[in-house]
Amino acid sequence: MTLSVVIPTLNAGLSLPATVAALGEVSEIVIADGGSEDATVEVAARAGAKVIVTARGRGAQLIAGADATRGQWLLFLHADTVLEPGWRAEAEAFMAEPGNAMRSAVFRFAVDDPSPRARRLERMVAWRGRVLDLPYGDQGLLLHRDFYRALGGFRPLPLMEDVDIIRRIGGGRLRVLKSAAITSAAKWRRDGWTWRSLKNIILLNLYFAGVPPRILARLYG
Repeated sequence: MTLSVVIPTLNAGLSLPATVAALGEVSEIVIADGGSEDATVEVAARAGAKVIVTARGRGAQLIAGADATRGQWLLFLHADTVLEPGWRAEAEAFMAEPGNAMRSAVFRFAVDDPSPRARRLERMVAWRGRVLDLPYGDQGLLLHRDFYRALGGFRPLPLMEDVDIIRRIGGGRLRVLKSAAITSAAKWRRDGWTWRSLKNIILLNLYFAGVPPRILARLYG
């Protein structure tokens, strides 16, 4: 089994080294950069990743990244997310099950902050995944290339590209792994824990109400 990791980046030079280092030995790492103005591309190249420069927007970057891969399995990961030790063994066990060729997996959501607010956020995300079958994009996405193609892949959305593909996968074909995807808390610290979470909920509801993702992206900032 070969595994290609796709990471969309935009000015991620500070967070990317830890993200790549935590992956260890994988078949291939593809960095789909949306025009970074910092050292992201140089950092990725030094780490041995394949770098492609594409149109800005996570949906478009994920599409381009996937198109540039060769692996049988694909893992889509955010540039500020670090997989905890042990992720590879659990991912390999998932990939080895024949029945999972048309299923997908995400990792358990965690935040790199020791505060009670971070634990509350983790519980909220766990509830959202368990009850609504809507994990965060920060949790990564692991699936076979054939399944990815059958789904139609990511769509070139500037926002909600993760929700869009998860809804097409469906909860019955999605497993949450025990290993954590540890996401940077920087955006919650910057925006405020309550406001950031509230804004995410508002935008999600607007998306479900039919507001175009291009408008949501402007509201997201």
